[in-house]
Amino acid sequence: MEVFIQVKNVLKMTMLLTVMAVFLTTIIIPQQAKAENSLNIMADAAILVDAETGKILYEQNSEAPLGIASMTKMMTEYLLFEAIEEGRITWDQEYKVTDYTYKISQDLRLSNVPLRKDESYTIQELYEAMAIYSANAATIGIAETIAGTEGEFVRLMNEKAAEFGLKDTKFVNSTGLSNKDLMGMQPEGTGPTDENVMPARSVALLAKTLLDTYPEVLETTKIPQKVFREGTDDATNMENWNSMLPGLIYEYEGVDGLKTGTTDFAGHSFTGTAKRGDTRLIAVVMKAVDSEGVGSYKARFDATRALFDFGFGQFTTEEIVPAGYQFEGKETLPVTKGKEDKVNIAVKEPIKMLIRTVDKDSYKPELVIDESVLADGEMEAGVDKDKVVGTVKVAKTEGTDYGYLDGKNAGAEVVTTEKVERANWFSLSMQAVGSFFSTMWVGAVDFVTGLF
Repeated sequence: MEVFIQVKNVLKMTMLLTVMAVFLTTIIIPQQAKAENSLNIMADAAILVDAETGKILYEQNSEAPLGIASMTKMMTEYLLFEAIEEGRITWDQEYKVTDYTYKISQDLRLSNVPLRKDESYTIQELYEAMAIYSANAATIGIAETIAGTEGEFVRLMNEKAAEFGLKDTKFVNSTGLSNKDLMGMQPEGTGPTDENVMPARSVALLAKTLLDTYPEVLETTKIPQKVFREGTDDATNMENWNSMLPGLIYEYEGVDGLKTGTTDFAGHSFTGTAKRGDTRLIAVVMKAVDSEGVGSYKARFDATRALFDFGFGQFTTEEIVPAGYQFEGKETLPVTKGKEDKVNIAVKEPIKMLIRTVDKDSYKPELVIDESVLADGEMEAGVDKDKVVGTVKVAKTEGTDYGYLDGKNAGAEVVTTEKVERANWFSLSMQAVGSFFSTMWVGAVDFVTGLF
């Protein structure tokens, strides 16, 4: 009897533990999944992007125009590399200091290297000071060299922003400083209190465009420390403001760029990029704060670290659609006037995406046929192999899909996999005769059927 009671108690305990396990599975695990989808980055805005494709992995208030401070200098860097590439200026070209750049360089409140009125500086020197130390007067010197005046350079910046599709973007100076800090010398056409503004999504697109077009920028942005004018009275130790670089205080594996930004208006912001293996990510945080709501350098790097941990920890590149994939029931298109009456079609190139591993089965391919290649639903022979007949797009059937920076979707071309030659005149005649008698037969059958 005692043994029976003990067994009964064990069974009760087992059932209780089972119920608790089910409860924890249904309540706690979904909450964790929800938390993963909402990182609650302590910043006014944030975004995480796959640098290769522009696929957005996470975003938070990413379309709100906010201050960008010295992240502005990514556009200045782009225009500098473009001017070098086009031969309009050279790296060893010398810049003669103006009253404007001299006065700005002497402002100890700002990030600067000293520029002397009686000195000349190479574009290479100014660029390194800008990219590593965020030197503001050096940046203005670059702008003046390229465009003559900073005002004209700002016009080029806004023109290029429109070309890139940077929505809700406004540049009023080349540095990202508040115009009120420019001692009344703000660029012509701008107001004394104007600010540079962009949404996080546009900042990420600018960063991606810079990296895609001029990846050599990373050779400089990854330098943790360098001395400006070493061996002179103006020698300045330029420690990179990007403290996530290897060897610096908030170092993070794989970080090699890109640009910090700090002003009263913009708060503590950062566009960071890191590469691990074949994966490069771009993270943007704007006006980051700590748990007490206070902005700091550490806060922006903590927020960036959280984004990178999420990206590198939970995402992998997966092949969603293989090359040669055919849609069930839609493996062919009808062909008229050909030696064959149909042609096989398939996806030309594989579609690979950086996605959360747990979401792989949530992505489904969709076939979109280009109706312009058809006439009355058919292709006319001859049909060449690899003729593009449509596209395949990938849609996420469950959960949040943030899309891509350019607003497009993942896709690949759908092509013919074989050649269908045009039939000769005799074959076409026989087809016409066959079609005629077929039509006559169907008509006759219909007529006879109608009699009964």
